[in-house]
Amino acid sequence: MAGEITESIYAGNDDAKIAQDIRRGVGAALERFVDLVGTNEPALPAGVRETFVDLGAAEAREDRAPATLLLALRTAARVMLRETSNALAEARPPAIEDLIDLSDAITAYVDELVAATTDGFTLQLREQAGERDRRRRLLAEMLVRGSAPERAVLAAAEGIGWRRIDNVVPILLPPEQTRHAQFRYRDEAVALERERDSVLLLRQGRPASREMLERTLKGRGAVVGVTVDWARVPQAVRLAELTAQLASDGVDPNDPIFAEDHLATLALRGEQAAFAILTERRLAPFAALREATRERHLETLHSWLRHWGSRTAVADELRVHPQTVSYRIRQLRELLDGDLDDADARFELALVLADRPRR
Repeated sequence: MAGEITESIYAGNDDAKIAQDIRRGVGAALERFVDLVGTNEPALPAGVRETFVDLGAAEAREDRAPATLLLALRTAARVMLRETSNALAEARPPAIEDLIDLSDAITAYVDELVAATTDGFTLQLREQAGERDRRRRLLAEMLVRGSAPERAVLAAAEGIGWRRIDNVVPILLPPEQTRHAQFRYRDEAVALERERDSVLLLRQGRPASREMLERTLKGRGAVVGVTVDWARVPQAVRLAELTAQLASDGVDPNDPIFAEDHLATLALRGEQAAFAILTERRLAPFAALREATRERHLETLHSWLRHWGSRTAVADELRVHPQTVSYRIRQLRELLDGDLDDADARFELALVLADRPRR
């Protein structure tokens, strides 16, 4: 009978593992029902109940919904009601009260089977979720604290499904905002809860863009660190912590604070990590140039900034024709895409270039 029920449910399905699990569950249900006839034993003693708990857990481990197994058990209930009614009719004509009692008994029995199966499914999901949470906390802790071997970090990342880490954005959040952020970013972020705040590490991508973060973190009390490669997360977290201390009264408390807006201030306060990141960002447009061209452009830019854009003063210092200066500045404007017209960008460029000779 168990085989017939399985075949009726899985007609056209060639998954032998599923069919085997269903056949085992239906068979155990039918056998136990037969054993119960004429006794006062509980429907599912501990040993029998564990069989169905294990079946539900197996569905969760196989990443399958329990619906098919539960369908099989309910189908078995209909078969049991039909077969037992037929058997009773062969002995004597059943009264309507007998059929109602039989139906109630089978329904109650199957409800216990379903409850045991669902319990197993739920318990397994909780266990898996707990293991996933543990792995995610482990990766977050490795990245925030630093110093873990690269192979250990990559293995921890792979353990949560991150085939690549690339760059991440650290975000400081009040403890009460952690669950919301974890739910929103799901598999794209890991979090480490600390005594006074939480560090959310969000993988670089569209959700981590400034535009998106300004919208999604509004009113969350967030401090957004700079985007860095995973090995420099501890530095980025420290810069975010220092940025939180720099927040002025003029900042809207509902808006997230971005560490990238305060890199120059942190650099002037002696934070070498801030200076290094600021240098990388401001000099990134020059990275693809040949060395001689790059040095010529940087020399011209430095002079132009120090002389407040005076073409004559730059020409005198570099000992070139003023038209040569104009030509180079046009090239710099194309390369820097409007930064020469931005006061903050000019200040940061001047700060970075002033330190180049010493370095």
